[in-house]
Amino acid sequence: MEKIRGLCSMAPLLLLLGLLPFAFAGHDYGQALSKSILFFEAQRSGYLPHNQRVQWRGNSGLNDGKASGVDLVGGYYDAGDNVKFGLPMAFTITMMSWSIVEYGKQMAASGELGHAMDAIKWGTDYLIKAHPQPYVLYGEVGDGNTDHYCWQRPEDMTTSRQGYKIDTNNPGSDLAGETAAAMAAASIVFRRYNPSYANELLTHARQLFEFADKYRGKYDSSITVAQKYYRSVSGYADELLWAAAWLYKATNNQHYLNYLGSNGDALGGTGWAMTEFGWDVKYAGVQALVAKFLMQGKAGHYAPVFEKYQQKAEFFMCSCLGKGNRNVQKTPGGLIFRQRWNNLQFVTSASFLLTVYSDYLASAGKNLNCASGSIAPSELLSFAKSQVDYILGDNPRATSYMVGYGNNYPQQVHHRGSSIVSIKVDSSFVSCRGGYATWFSRKASDPNLLTGAIVGGPDAYDNFADQRDNYEQTEPATYNNAPLLGVLARLNGGHSGYNQLLPVVLPAPKPTVTKPNPAPQTKTTPAPASSSAPIAIEQKMTTSWNDMGKTYFRYSTTVTNKSAKTLKGLTISISKLYGPLWGLSKSGNSYVFPAWLDSLPSGKSLEFVYIHSASPADVSVSSYTLA
Repeated sequence: MEKIRGLCSMAPLLLLLGLLPFAFAGHDYGQALSKSILFFEAQRSGYLPHNQRVQWRGNSGLNDGKASGVDLVGGYYDAGDNVKFGLPMAFTITMMSWSIVEYGKQMAASGELGHAMDAIKWGTDYLIKAHPQPYVLYGEVGDGNTDHYCWQRPEDMTTSRQGYKIDTNNPGSDLAGETAAAMAAASIVFRRYNPSYANELLTHARQLFEFADKYRGKYDSSITVAQKYYRSVSGYADELLWAAAWLYKATNNQHYLNYLGSNGDALGGTGWAMTEFGWDVKYAGVQALVAKFLMQGKAGHYAPVFEKYQQKAEFFMCSCLGKGNRNVQKTPGGLIFRQRWNNLQFVTSASFLLTVYSDYLASAGKNLNCASGSIAPSELLSFAKSQVDYILGDNPRATSYMVGYGNNYPQQVHHRGSSIVSIKVDSSFVSCRGGYATWFSRKASDPNLLTGAIVGGPDAYDNFADQRDNYEQTEPATYNNAPLLGVLARLNGGHSGYNQLLPVVLPAPKPTVTKPNPAPQTKTTPAPASSSAPIAIEQKMTTSWNDMGKTYFRYSTTVTNKSAKTLKGLTISISKLYGPLWGLSKSGNSYVFPAWLDSLPSGKSLEFVYIHSASPADVSVSSYTLA
């Protein structure tokens, strides 16, 4: 999770040169790609699917949006906390989509395209829910202040799950613009396989762009609880251009190209020379996309304007390479260094832009023109590779900053879910402050492996302290991983002789056979029904309180008929129940439908509740009939 930070520094930075005597073996980019996609499954909120591979996670956030009268179940937790922040989540979806748009062929060849598309759809399904009306967008669920006061598994959350929105009276052009970009970029990914879904995404993208442009304002002036964590320092002008660029790429509608040409100067696309790219500042990404349109011959009479975009794109590339007039800072080990808090987010984003721009130039038969001279496209790709290799372990500490990759990686990640024993192994409730006392302060490796997570990374001198309370270095984030998908796919798959300037044609993803590794002693309490089973049971704790020194919990259990027929004759077995129950009728040692209900139609649910001072009861279906 981010804290407030300043916009890109304009001061010249000293580039530290020197060759270090490293000797490392080559990296398995295919394995790193697989792990980096798997990380997103650990960040899922909502009802987990039957093919969930990260087995130590469970359902969470099942009442999100309920208080606001809208369904906001699903989506992603941004980092090591349990808040759903709309701006970084949308940027994550945009960058995952861009990774597939550029390198979907390589992902398909490695068998990971299907998993990557699943990761995108988990996000876009939520963004669709968060946009219930053309000029209404929910941009946050939960808040950082109450969330950070607690250290709980997502499955145990007792913190506020309030939803926060923007609308015409409380606008947020940056949030709406980034969400439009995410929807438009994802529509390209799904165009071939699911055209109706792609069209639905484009409808939302068009509405959100119109909302962003017509009702202008910074989203954190409307959703003020986001200011301490994801403040929009750069404003919204970059997101308006970013959204227009992705809508043009997705639709070929001249309206959006005209917007880029007519507003490039006024909104800063042709003026800002950047040395960073990330969830807040999109200018370098816009400039790279517009440069691609120019190289594709699409600029028309806007060519002079688009050339100014391209000059700024190349300023960014040259500064990263250390070949420009104002170069980025690097650590002694050669890593791009922007800030001490979660620096690797800027490394992965820059590496992605360098990689795609290298391929744009190579496809156009051009070189990069920097202050130091002409640079071959291969040099951009080589530098991006050096940054990825550093992350994977080629650094002075010989530490992999991807959890689960290599032999030496962070063991005490600043992440609630991975640092607390899985609810499937020990279902005992973890209280808000109790989690800090028992788990946060525990000086031992995480009980759950957060496979594929890219943590914050080392400081300006390549130093790193693997400690859970060192959140600046050990906290992961979805937007650290998202740009890396494309770079790893490119490095793993090679160029294969295709032209990066031709229209996108994605291959069909290979069928994936999911064989999850069971966690040790993963007896679930209660055992969730597979989504393929006719009856699903979901339990959640809704509140707790203390009475005379004893803690009591209220549990809500939902039974859903997932079959196509009507459910009758239902008998439910409940063990380890030590208190009163409402919503079912007792029948011997079992429970049946309540008196007011004799059947459950297809797709419908019933809810019952109970109270006791223990972990959730074991609930299972003993018998039923379908008619």
